[in-house]
Amino acid sequence: MAQQRILLTGMSGTGKSSVIDALRQRGVAAVDMDEPGWSTCNELGHQLWHEERLQRWLDAHAGQALVVSGCAENQRQFYAQFDHIVLLSAPAAVIRRRLAERSNNPYGKRPDELAEVMANRKEIEPLLRRRATHEIVTTKPLADVVAEVLALLVGDSTGGE
Repeated sequence: MAQQRILLTGMSGTGKSSVIDALRQRGVAAVDMDEPGWSTCNELGHQLWHEERLQRWLDAHAGQALVVSGCAENQRQFYAQFDHIVLLSAPAAVIRRRLAERSNNPYGKRPDELAEVMANRKEIEPLLRRRATHEIVTTKPLADVVAEVLALLVGDSTGGE
């Protein structure tokens, strides 16, 4: 089966980092663009990916199955390099709970950040959905979400279902 390249995108609190961690534990080449050194913020405070660093990483993994996760204004510049663009989504109440409980990233705990996430969910998520080739609602167990991503990664177009 073909080795696929996947971009996981979605709002904060939808599980992107958890999926990336689980994929790495299975030996998958994966980058979380929220990790230090992969992104920066512009003058408006919007996240931007370090394009040159990501491109070098993608080039270094040519021909390999890989996954990149994140959500930034300049991500669309990389869409053509991915076989699948997977939107991870979750209901607002689930996102609020996850942001309040998570320990791996402080973003979303402050009221202004939470408000920004909820506004982005209404404004940005529909734009991501239009470009996505797949959507996974992450209210199911993490293992099930990871299984769907792994099915896409190895070229199983059924998404494991």
